[in-house]
Amino acid sequence: MTKEEELLCKRLKDMAYQTYNKGFRTYSDFLNLNEISLLLTRKKEMPDVEMDLYGGYEDAERKMVCFYHDTERESYERTFPIYCVKISPRSEKFCDDLSHRDYLGALLNLGIERYTIGDIIIKDKYGYVFCNETMNSYIIQNLTRIKHTDVRCTQEDDGLINITPQFKEIRGTVASIRLDAILSLAFNGSRSSLSSLITAGKVFINSRLVESVSHNLKEGDVVSVRGYGKFIYQEQQNQTKKGRYFVVLKKYC
Repeated sequence: MTKEEELLCKRLKDMAYQTYNKGFRTYSDFLNLNEISLLLTRKKEMPDVEMDLYGGYEDAERKMVCFYHDTERESYERTFPIYCVKISPRSEKFCDDLSHRDYLGALLNLGIERYTIGDIIIKDKYGYVFCNETMNSYIIQNLTRIKHTDVRCTQEDDGLINITPQFKEIRGTVASIRLDAILSLAFNGSRSSLSSLITAGKVFINSRLVESVSHNLKEGDVVSVRGYGKFIYQEQQNQTKKGRYFVVLKKYC
């Protein structure tokens, strides 16, 4: 691990011990996929506390972790210091076609640290930014323009919005249920080119880093690939006469 990753693991471990020794909940900043993977692999080194990961909606990629004492196990209710800011163009008629990069760039240009921001969702001409409680008011007060578009920011009720993922169904045959073969089908590329993403540490299954090209997927696995997107390995339906497997994927749009 890098020095930064070691420091992150130490910080998370310290938070877990605070919860264990003092009984109160502790919350991390927003963690990316690699940081969540580190947390899950190092959990056994932490004290015996409960852990919950959440990013403002169920399918969030960037999430906070909440450590809570096992005495709360029966009464635990999910409450996170996460807010959702809706970004609206002041004039829909003359607004730019803004991308995820445009929204993120405008936020970072305000001096906001990336770890204080979770996912950014774009629906039609509106953006929804999940952030921690310290950034909520700051974004609303200071974000007024993205590229050439004047915008207004408001807090969504209860800090949350109902995010319903949109999927594209992909059906096809593969030689095996190996990760490299499924990636080739999901992203319409060669196995050799997509295998390099696995060995480069850019592929995560259920938020865990996987670096083996021969890893076999299980139904329901959520596969995230940095720079490409993510999909759910839904099911294997049957086998062809030539021994290939007919599979169904649900790719996030």
